[in-house]
Amino acid sequence: MALNNFLFAQCVLYFLAFLFSFIAVIPLTENSTDFHGKCILFTEGMWLSVNITMEREHFTVDEWGPESACRFSVFIGLLSLLASAVQAWRSLFFLCKGHEDSFFYAFLNLLISSFVVFVIFIASTIVSVGFNMWCDAITEKGSLPQSCEELQDRDLELNLENSSFYDQFAIAQFGLWAAWLTWLGITILAFLKVYHNYRQEDLLDSLIHEKELLIGKSSSRNSMQEEKSGVI
Repeated sequence: MALNNFLFAQCVLYFLAFLFSFIAVIPLTENSTDFHGKCILFTEGMWLSVNITMEREHFTVDEWGPESACRFSVFIGLLSLLASAVQAWRSLFFLCKGHEDSFFYAFLNLLISSFVVFVIFIASTIVSVGFNMWCDAITEKGSLPQSCEELQDRDLELNLENSSFYDQFAIAQFGLWAAWLTWLGITILAFLKVYHNYRQEDLLDSLIHEKELLIGKSSSRNSMQEEKSGVI
């Protein structure tokens, strides 16, 4: 029963990790399409007047953010998506068959989970910090009357589709951080599994050692009895 509960908890967490990763990947991919491959993370720019007599302004980009930042975030989202799908299927299979991981595979699962937690944390931080820099740029660090969310409804005149960038990255941030928390829970379960297997193997080694001692004592007693019988 304890094994079934543990595998069921793993299945639920893997399913949630798959769901949150999917939620993160879709808006990131859509934003890349809307901006024609340009990355708004860490992008720097400013508002400029069209001329000195007109109040109308337009936003100009000084330097687009590194494309590697957006590509890395999408890649990590896909990695989490694939890893969670494979592990969910594997855990569900073991749950149905009543199998249990060996110590080696439990330890390998712990290493994989720890790695995924680490890279998702990096991707989530990149997206959050990079998007905040973009919002600071287009709102001039909050000096404009419009918020970053409201500015997505305004044509920034960048020859790009910017009508939903805030919604896209808000959803992506939620998906990535939620996936990170889920993988953190998976890693904790994996550690408990390794610890449980280690205790079991340690107990098994102790039982084997005690068995050998008992067999040794039993054989010594038998030999002593045989010697006494020979003397008599």
